[in-house]
Amino acid sequence: MNVHPLLVALFLLFALALLAWAIARFRLQGPDLSMFDRPAGRCLSPPGPASDAHRAVVASLGGAARLLDGVPRSRHVAVLRQYIDTLFPDDAQGVSVTPADAGGVRAEWVLAPGADPARRLLYIHGGAFIMGSPRSHRRLTSRFSEISGAAVLAIDYRLMPEHPRIAGIQDCRSAYGWMLDNGPQGAGPAARVYVAGDSAGGNLTLSLLAWIRDHGLRAPDAAVALSPLTDATMGSPSLKQNRPTDPMLGPFFGALAKIPHSLLLWGAWLQTRIRPSDPLVSPVYGNLAGLPPLLIQSSEAEMLHDDARRYANKAAAAGSPVTLQTWTHMVHVWQIFHPDLPEGREAFEEIRSFLATH
Repeated sequence: MNVHPLLVALFLLFALALLAWAIARFRLQGPDLSMFDRPAGRCLSPPGPASDAHRAVVASLGGAARLLDGVPRSRHVAVLRQYIDTLFPDDAQGVSVTPADAGGVRAEWVLAPGADPARRLLYIHGGAFIMGSPRSHRRLTSRFSEISGAAVLAIDYRLMPEHPRIAGIQDCRSAYGWMLDNGPQGAGPAARVYVAGDSAGGNLTLSLLAWIRDHGLRAPDAAVALSPLTDATMGSPSLKQNRPTDPMLGPFFGALAKIPHSLLLWGAWLQTRIRPSDPLVSPVYGNLAGLPPLLIQSSEAEMLHDDARRYANKAAAAGSPVTLQTWTHMVHVWQIFHPDLPEGREAFEEIRSFLATH
């Protein structure tokens, strides 16, 4: 019996589509984390609407949403990098910035007046793994140095797409090992060690903590993650639910909500060549026992809120000392808008208290 070639082609396409879905579902996607969607942490926002200062921040983000209008796709990354590097002025008083080579990783030491060179904090900036730099995040690193009394090592880890995703991970590891034995004044052991990062840098921070534990290095005395990405499979409910309430990430990444999840998983693998559910890039799927004291701050209105909540709940269930603090209304990584934003000042006071405890 002859079978029409068109039917054969359709059958093969269906079989390939089914195979691709099965690989995405059972290999690229991680285990079900819905058990960790329960309420967690403490909300520090007072009842009522957002502050006038926060509404001003949201209004200022309107221009960013139109930043790429009419720009050729080949120029998108360059435009975004220039924008984020010049978004915030270097307005910290008396803070010194010194270039450094952190074990082969470009970096800079940021020291507020009175900072102790033996107290060291590794800061890992955000920027979706494609943009951001020590310069773009000096408003954060300067404040971290002020409240911790530590010298902050802000690293310029390698970014995508020029470099593979693993390159940035390796840079964080190299810089941390180097910082244990080197400070802004030269070689010498650290008296206190901290790690902090925001968004994509929060992801790298959490990945680094597990690697430090597994390789027997000196653990940080404490760590801080601001609005971290913890699940590269993009499985958190808030990624879709909070798209309308996230004025920073929504305009740039909201379109992802319209793409079938299996295609997103394949796209993530093709981009990084790392399985999206691998704890290397999705820390929430790893072993979260035996971690150092960790403070996570997240906005209940941002797309990554459930990334933070699921990680905090799972880490607590594993016995790790994790604290989750949330604010309502806030934009993604609102802490960077201090001192103009009162909620940013409040968040840093909580970080100051946490670091002082440890």
